Amino acid sequence: MAEAVDLSVSEFVAVFNQTMEYAFSSIFIHGELANFRVRKQAWVYFDLKDEEASVSCFGSVYALPGPLEDGMMLKVRGTPRLHPRWGFSFNYNAISPAGIGSIKRQQELLAAKLEQEGLFALERKRQLPYPPKRVGLITSVQSAAFADFKRILDNRWSGIEVDVYNVSVQGENALGEITEALDYFSSLSVLPDVLVIIRGGGSPEDLAVFNSEQVTRAVAASRVPTLVAIGHESDISLAELAADRRASTPSNAVEMLVPDKQSTKSQLEARRSLLSEYLRHKIDSARAYNSQIGSLLTLALKHKFEREKQYIDDRTKLIGVLSPREILKRGYALVKTKGHVSYGRDLKKGSIVTIEFAKIAFGAEITKRLKEENKSWQIK
Repeated sequence: MAEAVDLSVSEFVAVFNQTMEYAFSSIFIHGELANFRVRKQAWVYFDLKDEEASVSCFGSVYALPGPLEDGMMLKVRGTPRLHPRWGFSFNYNAISPAGIGSIKRQQELLAAKLEQEGLFALERKRQLPYPPKRVGLITSVQSAAFADFKRILDNRWSGIEVDVYNVSVQGENALGEITEALDYFSSLSVLPDVLVIIRGGGSPEDLAVFNSEQVTRAVAASRVPTLVAIGHESDISLAELAADRRASTPSNAVEMLVPDKQSTKSQLEARRSLLSEYLRHKIDSARAYNSQIGSLLTLALKHKFEREKQYIDDRTKLIGVLSPREILKRGYALVKTKGHVSYGRDLKKGSIVTIEFAKIAFGAEITKRLKEENKSWQIK
């Protein structure tokens, strides 16, 4: 038989804690929640029990997954601890609901709480750019969801930069890694156009991290517009409700982000044909209009020309009628002296004049004034 060890109370507590730390550095306990209470909005106390035993648990309010109530089945991770004054407790550092009923109830309680705070309100939703130039993607690069997302994105569109942050999408590390990824993208000096979070389907336990208060609040607080697609079409997580847009599946997320290049090409071809037809119609209409205007202008110019020609002809006839030559044909004559038409005032006896008729002219000398001024002259 081993020799008994003689220890003081404080030494016993120290040895016990060291032994527990060495033997059980981190363990999980499953049980039903009882006597749940929060002190000073910082410290949490509850019992975890089954049909035969009960364990007191203690920890920080910040490690809670969301609202809890007695009767829920929980999976609690932590370490056993013996306090010098308060005795034994299980100090937890992570809690998750266990069992479909408890998971659903915890989700309902958290959803009611966050909805009352306005995290799901439509007025806080932001528009997603379409298509984006740069995408931040939070997912597991080993998952089928990532492979589908990448394949469909490459098939539908090109020229998009995708910055992938690899995380666990279930299990112990998922909560910390996902919130860290959200914080990372929000801290960038040049933000991506949209932040996408995806994972494929799974059981309620598998999807639990996306119904946690920490991840849901981190999605709502993102500086980058968010698109979240978790599970199958029928699965709706709290993180999706807090996001700016929800996609039913990771494949649907790609469809919401970018157009289909083949469909877009067909649409552009159809628009090009419509535009060509429209331009042909406009050109034909313009040609017909120009032809009509040309005909009208030609007709107007013709009428204008005929009016002007008639005007010129009329004036020509009038000029002809008033022409001195025409007057001479009617029996009149011009008397000129020194090459200029004489009106009689400059004539006197002995003046030499030229007398012009329509077809003949004569030279003559003034011999005698027959009458006074403005009267006749005798000429020989």
